[in-house]
Parts: sequence; structure tokens; C-alpha cells
Amino acid sequence: MKILRQIAIGYTLFMLLVLLAFLYINRQFSFAQRDLVRYNELLHKVEAEILAGERESVIEKRYHCEIILSNEINDPELAEMYRDSAFILDLAPNGEYIGKVAWPDELDRYNAARNGFFVTSIVLWSLVLIAGYLMFLYFYKYLVRPIKELRSFSVEVAKGNLDVALPMHRYNVFGEFVEAFDLMREQLVESKKREIESEKARKELMTELSHDIKTPVAVIKATCEVLEAKTSGELNGGETVPNASSENELRKSITDKEIREKTSTISQKADTISRIVSNIMHANLEDLEQIDVNPTEENSMIIRDFIGNLKHYGNIIIENEIPGCLVYMDRLRLEQAIDNVVGNSYKYAGTDIHVSFDSFTVEMPPESANGMMMMEKTGNIRLKKVDFLRIRIKDDGPGVNEDDLPLIAEKYYRGSNAAGQTGSGLGFFLVKYYLEKMRGGVEYYNDDGFVVELLLRKV
Repeated sequence: MKILRQIAIGYTLFMLLVLLAFLYINRQFSFAQRDLVRYNELLHKVEAEILAGERESVIEKRYHCEIILSNEINDPELAEMYRDSAFILDLAPNGEYIGKVAWPDELDRYNAARNGFFVTSIVLWSLVLIAGYLMFLYFYKYLVRPIKELRSFSVEVAKGNLDVALPMHRYNVFGEFVEAFDLMREQLVESKKREIESEKARKELMTELSHDIKTPVAVIKATCEVLEAKTSGELNGGETVPNASSENELRKSITDKEIREKTSTISQKADTISRIVSNIMHANLEDLEQIDVNPTEENSMIIRDFIGNLKHYGNIIIENEIPGCLVYMDRLRLEQAIDNVVGNSYKYAGTDIHVSFDSFTVEMPPESANGMMMMEKTGNIRLKKVDFLRIRIKDDGPGVNEDDLPLIAEKYYRGSNAAGQTGSGLGFFLVKYYLEKMRGGVEYYNDDGFVVELLLRKV
């Protein structure tokens, strides 16, 4: 605002100077009366010199006059003098009329005034021109240049170059704005540094965690191989377990069979953990949506194997046979989703798990290639029937708190009953994400326990 005030004051002073110049010019155009006595004296001198025989040209030059020796009233030279408002007197030396003598003083005054006005106009024009250039330079320095610098600065910031400082000029009309812009740049620099440091620390942490998890996984797999080899008799010279001909041998064979089942389960889970850790290392737990989910056409019967591999959690009751069909699924992601649901049920409910299967059909609008709903020519939405396979997983616990129920599928959300329990609040979020990416969905509610329905779309 200070700069604008200075501009207003300077412009006002300049206009006052212009007004004073016009007033001065106006005062120069004053009405001057003729001195008749002086002209009469000049007339007598002209007549005396004519009588003395002086040449006319010398007299005219000496007294700044025009001598017209003519008795004709319509003399052209005399008419021109009258036209120019010259002061004309009769020329009659010794009382004898011989012509006229004229002084063109009005023409002289007019020429002098015109020349003065022209000079004054040139001076004023020059002053206005100089003042315009000065104003242009002033505006460029304090208005245009700061705007250009702001534009260049914003382009550099948009490119991510935050090391370019914004120049600070004295008497800049955008001073506070420029200062705020530069402060924003400094804050962005600090924020970017913190982000880089945080990202580096997060990646280091995930790498360490991945390494720490993979180490016991490797030990588990090695132990499983030893147990499998021992129960198969491979450590005893390649001999296999003898036929159970006696009660002790039968008990030993059954025990070995159970051990093999357990070690096989442990080995499978170790493979699953290893694959999950690889995904975590790539996604870094920052953008979980970047985890690949690639649904393909699979036989629904393999879902029973996924559930059968979860017996280590506790008693899982499969209430009916799974309908045989083809569904869209990603084997690894569906196995992880079922594992998460069953694991959470045992963690928070600690009861038997009931699993049932059924099919159902819904009407829904089909999607075009670009994901938009298909519509009829009339503008109505065209519906088609879509078949789903439903996996219903239910525990006999107290269920989920009604306040927590709408939020349990949110990223990093943990319910009110999660105190003292391990977890990160990502399990159910991933379940919902995986199923939706497989063109299915998830439903969950309380019904004499907590119920989760995994919906897989049939082919």
C-alpha cells in the first residue's frame, strides 16, 4: 500500500506541474494596446528621411515598416496589410499624400505567440514522454517484475525444484505476498525432507521386519523337512514305517501320520507367510491398494482345502458341501482372506467356527468396457442376473460392538475389544479389498455371534 500511495502522490505532483505550465502560457497571451504617440513619431521620422532622399528599403529595415507608394485604394499590397491587421498611416511629407506606411505588429505578435506555443508544447510533450517512461520503469520494477518472478517461482515449485529462493525487493507492492510464498517454499522443503526421512525409515523398518520374519520361516521349513524325513523313515537308511501288525505299531503309525499332517500344514503356512512378506516388501504398507489381485477362473472345490488348512486354529465345523462351480478368485488372496476371518474369530470369540456355503442370484447393472453402467436407448438402466457363491463364516461369541461394526473394514481401525490383542487394523480392510478386486464382496453383521459372508462371483 505504501508503493501505491507514493504513485498517487507522484502523479498528483506531476499533474500540478503541468497545470502551472499551462497557467504560465496563458499569462503570456495578454492584450497589448498600440502606442499611438510612438507610431506618430515613427511616421514623422519616415517622412523626414523620405524628404532627405533615403532609400525605401533602408527606411523599412530601420523602422520595421512597409512603405506603399500608391494612391490606389485597391492596391494589392495595401489590401494584404489590411488583411494582416497592420497599423497603417497616411504618408504625406510636406502635406502632400504619396502613399501609406504600415507596421505589421499584429502579425509579428501572432508569429511570436505561435512560436512560443510550439516551443512550450514540445517541452510539455517531452515532459509527459519522460514521465511516461519513468512510470513505465517504476511499474515494471515494482509490479511487473515481481509478478514475473512469482510466475517463474511457481513454475519451478510445480517442477519440484524447491531450492529456488524467491527474490525479495525493497518497496515491493507484493512484499507480504512474496514473503508468504517463500515461507511456503521453505515449509515444503522441510516437509519433503521429513517425507524422505520417513520413507527411508519406513523402508528400512519393513526390510528389517521382512528379514526377521523370513528367518524363522526358514527355520520352520527346515524343521518340517526333518520331521517329514524322520516320520517317513528316511533317516533310518531309507526304510519306511513297518506295517502296523500290533497295537503299539498301529498307534505309532497313527502318530506318525498326524505328525506328517501337522508338518505339512506348517510347511504350507510357511510358504504363505513367505509370499505375504514378499508382498509387504513391495507394497511397504503405505499404499496397500498397490498389492496385486489377479482373479482367474477357478474351481470352487479348492476352497474346502483352504478351510481344511486352518484346523490349527481350533474346531471348524463345515455344515454342508460346497457347490461345485467356477468362480473368479485369486487363490493366494482368497486363502489370506479366509485365514484373516477365521483367525480373527478365534482371537476375539474363542469358540467353534461354523462354515456353510450356498448360492444366490442378484440383478445388477452390467458394466461396459470403461466401467460405466449400460443403459437402454430409453435411458433406463439395463439389469442382468449375476450368480454368486457365498461362504458364511460364523462364531458363537458376543459379536462386534454396534458402534464399531460400521468401521471395522476401515484401514488401521481397531475395535474397542482390541485392547491387549496383537494386530494392526489391516486384516478386515484387506479382506474387503481382496474380495472386491475379485469382483465379489463382503457382508458382516451380528447374529448370535459375528458373521462374515464372503461373496465370490460365478463365471
